[in-house]
Amino acid sequence: MPPVDVEQLLAVAPSVGIDPPLWTPDGTHVLAVSGLGGSADLWAFPVDGGPAERVSAGMGAVGHLSSPLTRLAPDGSCVAHVRGDIGRTEVWLQPLDGDPARRLSRLGADIIGLDWAPDGDSLLVTANRRGTYDVYELDVADGSHRRLTDDEAYEVGPTWAPDGSARYHVRLDATWTEHLVVRVPAGGGVADERVLVHDTRFFDYQYGRVFGTPRVAPDGGTVLFRSYRSDWINVWAVRAEGGEAWPLAPAEADQGEPCWSPDGSHVVMTSNRDASVGLILVDVRDGTVRDLVAPGDGVCAAPSWSPDGTRVAFSLARPTHAADLHVVEVATGEVRRLTRSVPAAVEARLGTPSRIAYEGEDGLRIPAFLLRPTDVGAAPNGAGVVLVHGGPTMQWFPTWEPYAQFLAARGYTVLLPNIRGSSGYGRAFEEANDRDWLGGDLRDVVRGAAYLRGLPEVDAARLAVTGLSYGGIMSMGAVTLAPGEFAAAAALSGYGDFLHMMEEQEYRHQQLLRKELGDPVADREVYERASSILRVRDAGTPLFMAHGVGRFPQSDASRRFAEAMQREYKPFEYRTYDGEHYYVYGRDNTRRLWADVDRFLRTYLELPEA
Repeated sequence: MPPVDVEQLLAVAPSVGIDPPLWTPDGTHVLAVSGLGGSADLWAFPVDGGPAERVSAGMGAVGHLSSPLTRLAPDGSCVAHVRGDIGRTEVWLQPLDGDPARRLSRLGADIIGLDWAPDGDSLLVTANRRGTYDVYELDVADGSHRRLTDDEAYEVGPTWAPDGSARYHVRLDATWTEHLVVRVPAGGGVADERVLVHDTRFFDYQYGRVFGTPRVAPDGGTVLFRSYRSDWINVWAVRAEGGEAWPLAPAEADQGEPCWSPDGSHVVMTSNRDASVGLILVDVRDGTVRDLVAPGDGVCAAPSWSPDGTRVAFSLARPTHAADLHVVEVATGEVRRLTRSVPAAVEARLGTPSRIAYEGEDGLRIPAFLLRPTDVGAAPNGAGVVLVHGGPTMQWFPTWEPYAQFLAARGYTVLLPNIRGSSGYGRAFEEANDRDWLGGDLRDVVRGAAYLRGLPEVDAARLAVTGLSYGGIMSMGAVTLAPGEFAAAAALSGYGDFLHMMEEQEYRHQQLLRKELGDPVADREVYERASSILRVRDAGTPLFMAHGVGRFPQSDASRRFAEAMQREYKPFEYRTYDGEHYYVYGRDNTRRLWADVDRFLRTYLELPEA
């Protein structure tokens, strides 16, 4: 059976988005944003079998499944959701009786938080209408809005206590590393705010890595929040009237997305142990913990309780399929899969990487995944590729990675290392590359190449490095800071000059640089040491660079690097793809990008045309 082809890989889209699925009041259906019909819409999935039904039309493109915030009205009559383009979104109400959606808000801003008032008469949102993020209240009857906060700091994550006793939000400090959980009694204003929690040392990237929204018990008595205070990201609890916080289920694992059972007796949450993300169930009455879903090679997300507390809906992704909707019976642990993002015949031809580990330069254990061509039914072509993740505070999981599947199907042996600086292994490992980008973490990548050289199917002279975002940064760095270690490199949407990046990038990335590299003036040497563009003269590896252009003014980071390579007569190829942001996500452009990478690697790794 031949390996999957590009079209089959590109046809795969998550069945459900990352927002928690919503249960209908009678518990017979789960509502979730899905791309089943070719666009991101709200669908109703029957829990006990039967065809899914489309509820909405035109919520957005499939590629933006992660964007819609969706919240079910307390009476179950409609779903509030956020839609629009980057920086300009509004709240819409989608009735569940088949009537068309109606636009509710007229904020003209970026909305990043959403929650219903318990009486259903209003919604809390977070929006940047006045240049910083504040909490607003939207009237459901007429769409009018009222600003509830006025601090210059970002105020995000608004939510109501289910019993209506108070509302909560989170205030970030100037560095985005300190968070105040603020409580306001029902009917109160700014003068009535009370700081319930002051949490420190949790860098909130506002994308992929967030402190999150406080989660209030059904009776309003206990509030859950995420904290790094134990040097692992655990879920902590505090009484609504204040006092000392305590860890709900302390563990050497990263926890998130806590969700209260309807009767407040249990909490279900995600637990990341060595890159396997399962669901754990905590009995808050006696503190006992049990694994509810232990997926092994898989990633659970977005748990949501059924109204009667007997089931939990969640998404689950594996290396062989994107996020699909599942339901687990709480009493028995029986799991039922409700959607299929990949046809069974295609899924059977995709590969599950093996887990390996190797030793970094200083003895640090580097966990990694290894995807071999034989795992996807392809013949090895003799080349090895180190695929570096973005972030850098992210990690590789055993989940859907189409680029890795593509490379393996083309014959490359692919190593996906969780180098120092990756999340999921505790604070010490995560911060091991602070002030040291393209230092120890680059040496971890080089050690990963050495691991590949030891495999029988890999020719030691045919090694490449590639990756997106920080993976692109690393690929550029490998060319100039580790010349000769690789025969080719492919940098996708990367950067090579961090002083320049600080000047021209959005605020979120500036905050990341300050946290990871320090002050650009006081720590200029750190920025320069990480800036591979300053050492282009030492480049000894052919470099492919690519990024998207077209929708908004684009960064010129890759172009400047290409020009520096040109000035020094270094071998490179520079390509851009229209109709994108800086990253390339469109199906047609992704097809072209992958083909361009494969062609470039085959040229410089001296492989035959496939």
